[in-house]
Amino acid sequence: MAIGVAEKQAFSLQDLLQNYSAEVTSGDRKSIEAATTMMQPGAEVFIASLPTDSADRQVAAAAQLKRAGLTPVPHVVARNIRNLAELDALLGQLVNEAGVDRALILAGDRDQPAGDFSSSLQLLETGLLGKHGIRKVALSWYPEGHPRISPAALVAARAAKLALAAKAQLDVTLVSQFCFEASPIVATARQIRAEGVTAPLRVGVAGPASRTSLIKYAMICGVGASLRALKERPVARGLLAGDTPEELLSEVAQAQSNEPALGIQGVHFFTFASLAATAKFVEEQRLRGTRA
Repeated sequence: MAIGVAEKQAFSLQDLLQNYSAEVTSGDRKSIEAATTMMQPGAEVFIASLPTDSADRQVAAAAQLKRAGLTPVPHVVARNIRNLAELDALLGQLVNEAGVDRALILAGDRDQPAGDFSSSLQLLETGLLGKHGIRKVALSWYPEGHPRISPAALVAARAAKLALAAKAQLDVTLVSQFCFEASPIVATARQIRAEGVTAPLRVGVAGPASRTSLIKYAMICGVGASLRALKERPVARGLLAGDTPEELLSEVAQAQSNEPALGIQGVHFFTFASLAATAKFVEEQRLRGTRA
């Protein structure tokens, strides 16, 4: 649901966590099992599509999550798909075998595309999402920018994708890359609203994980700026040792409380093969809220 003019009202960390999603890889059986037993019914579980993954494995993971009463959100990655026929077949499998009704549409990070597609816009242009009954899509945003794409190009691409999604009557949520500071999240949210974008925003954060995992994935995903800044502050040493993102999310919730027009409506957790730790953290925060 798009944001509108809202009166200022209290918005807490617990409010932010009422609408949370988590991300797994199709081969992470432990995290998929944890999702089926620890996440709330209907919760969204995003399923990454790695260059080495097969469509069958992603479909099987989506089907397992659907059977468990969760909402699978597969990544559909342009640079991993060879041609239109392969995209058509993938979407057909996801819908018909796993009951998928939404997807995260990405360009992908591999240097050389596997085939005809190199951008998420191209996937939207095919019209195949609507053909298969997928009416909800998630698109990415980058609080710290993208290591390979200029800020101006990101803005232009976002505008083009949102215009095409609106024409196709797709319901869009913008889901961010993770970072370790609230300030770039809030600043980029303000910028997106200044562009006239009304789609709800979901903030990407790293779930509880080891120091080694956080540094590894931060470097891969191009979020080194906030990682370096955090390492210079005492709070970073706790986070990087495997602490939770509670302080970061509390700052985001406070910003949303102060500026309702930011339209930040939820959290997306990158779980790094430890979804159980993320689900435990969320439940602890929810219980804390009920005692407040």
